Amino acid sequence: MAGNSFGQAFRITTAGESHGPAYVVIIDGVPPGLALSVEDLHVDLARRRPGQSAIVSARDEPDVPEILSGVFEGRTTGTSLAILVRNRDQRSRDYEDIKELYRPGHADYSYDAKYGFRDYRGGGRSSARETTVRVAAGVVAKKVLAEAFGGRVVGYVVQVGDIRANIPDPAAVTLEQVEKLPGGEPNIVRCPDPAAAAKMIELIEAMRKDQDSIGGAAEVVAANIPAGLGEPVFDKIKADLAKALFSLPAVLGVEYGIGFGCATLRGSQNNDVFTAQRGTGGELRVATRTNRHGGMLGGITTGMPLVLRAAVKPTSSLPRAQETITKGGDSTTIRTKGRHDPCLLPRFVPMAEAMVAIVLADHWLRWRGQRS
Repeated sequence: MAGNSFGQAFRITTAGESHGPAYVVIIDGVPPGLALSVEDLHVDLARRRPGQSAIVSARDEPDVPEILSGVFEGRTTGTSLAILVRNRDQRSRDYEDIKELYRPGHADYSYDAKYGFRDYRGGGRSSARETTVRVAAGVVAKKVLAEAFGGRVVGYVVQVGDIRANIPDPAAVTLEQVEKLPGGEPNIVRCPDPAAAAKMIELIEAMRKDQDSIGGAAEVVAANIPAGLGEPVFDKIKADLAKALFSLPAVLGVEYGIGFGCATLRGSQNNDVFTAQRGTGGELRVATRTNRHGGMLGGITTGMPLVLRAAVKPTSSLPRAQETITKGGDSTTIRTKGRHDPCLLPRFVPMAEAMVAIVLADHWLRWRGQRS
């Protein structure tokens, strides 16, 4: 009832708050025998963690995961898998002066309207820090996909402000291109277009100096996904993916394939023409010449790459003065003292990948249960 769980066959439940002792995720439905270690989890958690570069929050969290159950001798047992990530660098004092104020763009008022009581330190349960354990669960989901059919999920930043990247073939983008620039140095904005990435960094740094923030968009591509995943009515794969991405903090829009671009096209322009291909063993593979449908038709995957985009709003917490009101309705101004990202996109990428992978793992296990 409280909305802390997501998924059916691959189901995650999270608990924890921004300034509490830790976050935890319990994952049900993980197949037994999957190789899993703390080191596996740390890779994506390091991509999500604060303090990783000059253009993200300076909160210094190591985000070291602890596997509490569900793994024996380096492999999953098939029972509930529990992963814990401790909070180490909370600064609750930063929120003491604003506990009676409603922060613009935050869930402070809506929390009071729902519960009549809230943890004002960093947003409590609504904090984006909750996504630490979702990212950990996403690592497990990615392993399920890779082992089952060689599936992979890669996300990257395609837009910051009015700067757009040029990505000719989304399905060809590799994790290496997202994480490193051609010269080998870290790609701190996670945009695989180096020229656009440099401009994005300049814009983000300008926003920080101006005590402001900027929004943008991320793209997530799932490749090698088999046809047939999803349901034709309420559990359409596109609907579950949209819910998964919208469940992430700061997401204001989700589209797939050509998205809103379809609004100006004729049907003859929008339809993707089917083609028949033969594998090395003579097996038939149905594909399409183009992928405006984004790998999903009728709520079911087609075997083409899944291509999704999420629009992410500018960070709401700003060090500059903003008008607001108190809980009592008095007009005042507010400045947020905490350590916050001037742009959410670089750290949003592994969060989006995780939620896409969780949905696909869930639907894969459901499909396997139907067909076996």
